[in-house]
Amino acid sequence: MLSCKEASRLISESLDRPLSLRQRMSVAMHVLLCRFCSRFQAQMKLVRVAMQRLAEEQKDELEKATDASLSPEARERIKEALGSQ
Repeated sequence: MLSCKEASRLISESLDRPLSLRQRMSVAMHVLLCRFCSRFQAQMKLVRVAMQRLAEEQKDELEKATDASLSPEARERIKEALGSQ
């Protein structure tokens, strides 16, 4: 069975890349038996969701700021300039 250190490393890695079937099974078994790693996994999922929401909100804010600051004429000039390159 995995140690907590190995399990937490794999839980973290699973946020960045897909784990192998063997790694996923090992983590799943460890998380079933270890309440601390189970909590860690839940916290990592929560952090990921929160960061995705924050990124979406930031993107929306940026789009609103861009839309509000450019006139339709300015947008057309920019589109034409980009199209001529």
